[in-house]
Amino acid sequence: MATDYGYDSGLGFPETRHRLPAGLRAPFEGRTWREFGYVLLSLPISILMFTYAVTMVSLGAGLLVTFLGIPVFAAGLAGCRGLGALERARARGLLGLEVADPEPLRTRGSGFMAWIGAVLKSGTSWRTLLYSVLHLPWALFSFVVAVNFWVYGWALLTYPLWFWVFPAYAGQDGLQLYGDETHHIYLDNPFEIGVTALVGLLFTLATPWIVRALTTVDRVMVHGLLGPTRLSARVVELESDRGVVVDTAAADLRRIERDLHDGAQARLVALAMDLGLAKEKLAEDPHAAARMVDEAHGEVKTALQELRDLARGIHPAVLTDRGLDAALSSVASRCTVPVQVEVDLPSRPAPAIEGIAYFTVSELLQNVSKHARATGAAVDVWRVEDRLLLQVVDNGVGGADVSAGSGLAGLAERLDAVDGILVVDSPVGGPTRVTAELPWRGDRV
Repeated sequence: MATDYGYDSGLGFPETRHRLPAGLRAPFEGRTWREFGYVLLSLPISILMFTYAVTMVSLGAGLLVTFLGIPVFAAGLAGCRGLGALERARARGLLGLEVADPEPLRTRGSGFMAWIGAVLKSGTSWRTLLYSVLHLPWALFSFVVAVNFWVYGWALLTYPLWFWVFPAYAGQDGLQLYGDETHHIYLDNPFEIGVTALVGLLFTLATPWIVRALTTVDRVMVHGLLGPTRLSARVVELESDRGVVVDTAAADLRRIERDLHDGAQARLVALAMDLGLAKEKLAEDPHAAARMVDEAHGEVKTALQELRDLARGIHPAVLTDRGLDAALSSVASRCTVPVQVEVDLPSRPAPAIEGIAYFTVSELLQNVSKHARATGAAVDVWRVEDRLLLQVVDNGVGGADVSAGSGLAGLAERLDAVDGILVVDSPVGGPTRVTAELPWRGDRV
């Protein structure tokens, strides 16, 4: 057997332990054969892509004196985009390279001319054209190197099994190493045959790593020329983040509306009805009216408290006036477990980042109160270069998981919308350590 199974002491998951070192396993691994297949396919596919690209570009350039040149040129670029999609799929299947699709065509308006303009203006079209032209010489070089090493390696390694073919059918003693008019050197004695097999073994063991190095260049070319650019990937990310921000803002508005409707508004409606009844009873039963006014006074206090809590949930005044230290201390005082707060900031961050940091810690402390079953917690806030870091630690039961679809997942999405990061370390049995990282985004003016 070539493998054995043990257990990773850190995670508890089974891991594969190979008895053979990587250098001896490489010629027989599936990855090696897939990469070799990729190199073999690259030559015919690259010939097709190069021929198509050069033909269409030349035809389009030759027809530029007429109106047909531009549509032919655009059709050639569109075909290169399709061939680029084929190359991404081939790299994904044989090399295991996950390359996202580039940005789609963005047409301004409708119609054939708008499509032509979008194809000609798209950077993806020109990058795939460049790939179609440049990949052929590299594919030819890779094919020659990989096939020669592969064939010569296995042929020399198995030479002891087939060297008898030469004296039996070729009329010579063995594989000819050197020959001229007077001298001939054949690999025919046991020592020479053994050395030949050893050289073949070295070639065979080296070939997978050579092929891997060759396909590394292919990976770079596919990723750099056929994948999305950093700018387009950033645009897609920002569009996704914008959607998260819009959804979050809409959810907050619905929450505020629900809290007003079910809380303070309902109490104020009941208060108005009670005052109306008290007004009617004022002449008939002053004592009952006074009692009803007293109850209404209590309802007013309760409604005011609910409005204060709601306003604090929107944006607390203490955060605006005194900053994160005082605001987080206020949040910690309302937690069901003792919380130690330490804020070490040389200055105040931008208001938006300060608000996100406040609500992040507030929600994490709510989780501690509701789910952690902890006896203590700590909040640390500090700055490292251009990043604001928050850390909430509790000694509860642990087991918090962002991927479980809990409130932590929503919190992670909110932080991601502003280029933030949420890291949760919560083994079963505790303790739980949640670290949030936010951009500083400039000091507060």
